Amino acid sequence: MEFTVKPIAHIKSDFSSKFGIPRQSGLIDELEATVIFEPEFRNPDALRGIEGYSHIWLLWLFSECAEKEWSPTVRPPRLGGNKRMGVFASRSPFRPNSIGLSCVKLLGVEETENHGHILRVSGADLLDGTPIIDIKPYLPYVDSHPEASGGFALQEKEGSLEVDFPEHLMSDIPQDKRKALTAVLKQDPRPQYQDDAERIYGLEFAGYDVRFRIADKVLTVVEVEKI
Repeated sequence: MEFTVKPIAHIKSDFSSKFGIPRQSGLIDELEATVIFEPEFRNPDALRGIEGYSHIWLLWLFSECAEKEWSPTVRPPRLGGNKRMGVFASRSPFRPNSIGLSCVKLLGVEETENHGHILRVSGADLLDGTPIIDIKPYLPYVDSHPEASGGFALQEKEGSLEVDFPEHLMSDIPQDKRKALTAVLKQDPRPQYQDDAERIYGLEFAGYDVRFRIADKVLTVVEVEKI
């Protein structure tokens, strides 16, 4: 039996490329994004009551990987990219069905002139333009399990790096994006198996190419260029 899934919306985020996107949703509260509904789903009645929830689930498609073959085992970056684990024990995008799941904070519902009612959210881990296939409310009395085991993916929420962002470079970034960008950099955007102190990395964020290097747990921004 086959099913047809139709995107109901897409995300508008500050990430124009995959590099640097948080590894999980909810890691960076400062990251704000917008859920924009497709024209046929811009009925405000479909959102009636949603403002009563503080958080929502977004079900979405790994659109960049949808045509790629899946594998029963994957190499999680968390394990250095060297050890294979089962795909169903991971959140790898290379799955039989390329579906992602993110829990985000609902900041509010807004009515806009061009897109009808939209959702403002924070903590999203989605590439700009990612298609969303469903939205469901987060129910803390059944969805929250503080005693749960995190397996090999266990990770602290707080970033592990110190960020050295020279003032003359920070001034190029719009003020309302600085806190979120710094939080993204603290999380160490590199693949976890890369540790070259001389290498310069580039992160595309909010229309800027931010270039940096990392040595001794300190991330130093060396260049900022508008894209």
